[in-house]
Amino acid sequence: MILDLLSTDIWQSVVHEVTNILSPHGAAGADGATRAYAPSDFSIHFFLQLAVIIVTCRIVGWLGQKVGQPQVVGEMIAGVILGPSLLGLFFPEIQGAIFPKEMKNVLYTGAQFGVGLYMFMVGTGFRADHFKSKGKSAMFVSLAGITAPALLAILITPWLMTVPGLFAEGISRGNATLFMAACIALTAFPMLARIIHERGLSNSALGTLTLTAGAFDDAVSWCVLAIVLATFGAGAGVAVLAIAGGLAFTVFMIFVGRKLLAPLGRLVEEKGEMSYTVLAVVMICFFLSAFIMDAVGIHAIFGGFILGTAMPRGKLVEELKKKVEPFAVIVLLPMFFTYSGLNTRMDMVSSASMLMVAGVVLVASVLAKFGACWGAARLSGEDNRTALGIGALMNSRGLMELIIINIGLQKGIIGLPLFAMLVMMAIITTVMASPIFEWVYGRKARESGELGAVGLDKATS
Repeated sequence: MILDLLSTDIWQSVVHEVTNILSPHGAAGADGATRAYAPSDFSIHFFLQLAVIIVTCRIVGWLGQKVGQPQVVGEMIAGVILGPSLLGLFFPEIQGAIFPKEMKNVLYTGAQFGVGLYMFMVGTGFRADHFKSKGKSAMFVSLAGITAPALLAILITPWLMTVPGLFAEGISRGNATLFMAACIALTAFPMLARIIHERGLSNSALGTLTLTAGAFDDAVSWCVLAIVLATFGAGAGVAVLAIAGGLAFTVFMIFVGRKLLAPLGRLVEEKGEMSYTVLAVVMICFFLSAFIMDAVGIHAIFGGFILGTAMPRGKLVEELKKKVEPFAVIVLLPMFFTYSGLNTRMDMVSSASMLMVAGVVLVASVLAKFGACWGAARLSGEDNRTALGIGALMNSRGLMELIIINIGLQKGIIGLPLFAMLVMMAIITTVMASPIFEWVYGRKARESGELGAVGLDKATS
């Protein structure tokens, strides 16, 4: 009898523990009912989140490839699926249990690590010779990709400000216009880098031109955002620190950083492989670069990318691609997409009037970015097919857009309806990028042998 009772108690205890694995186990709250999350709860959730994120990203990415989308677009959509727009809408208890709001800061840190490390690897593949040969075209395309959105923002923002709820109460027309210009001008730098890599454009002049122009556009957009935040109440120091700090770091890495890093390259060449010590030094440099760019108010990804462009080419980069890139792409980078997806609400644009406004924002964004970059490429001497390919790629905005609009929402610049419209614009323009690029440039380039399909093959691995 006693054994039976003990067995029942043990079984009930086991069932209770299993069913409450994802519940908080920390100290009880003031009401005695709620509990805080213990340190062990964070690790339990983090490992489960990683498993769910990777499974979802691989499945959705695989499905996306079946309809001609690169793996990265599937990962972006997977992030939205795991957020409140789909999983949270139909299964809120499950979504809340796996991704409780208390864990978002942990996921945010992992997301910044992932996207920053990936952009570091993208930087190591940057071709300076292509930049020198295409530098003028890249700058011309970039300036057009900034100027045209700014002009369109000046035209549509006064009308947008008449729609209740889109912008915060009391925001000036100047700040609202600058914010919209930054959102429309943005090119999804990490997303663009993934598309260029997966489409086999990494070592092409077109890929380098587009990536260079996209990087400059993003940097300008972040500086504009810093100005808006400064004039909106964060202080002028925010804008000054972001612009001056970003320029100083870039100049330092171009003229001094390369020389300081050169011995690492020679050491790897002499030994024929990268030692753990050299890898540790490289990672320390990456973390410091990401810290500096984050600290000055730009973004960690630019620190990683700029450091990557300064790394010695040759055996060192080959070893980095073997030892670092697979983990960054498969494990770390999907956290970036999921974190952004957790802040996305697709149910905020439901009425006909809001859908019309969203349509205007989308059309204006496409015309400004695609049209201006295509025109600038043509005027700089590119043939029509190449110019169309550049316009298609530059029109991709991805989740870098979500980062900026999340900041705008958190700082009280925009409201939830405009946030949702800009999310829709980001997703649609990103989904458009690959099929339009293949239609206007990629397909014929592959048929003629100018491009191979190796990037697409790697996307499935």
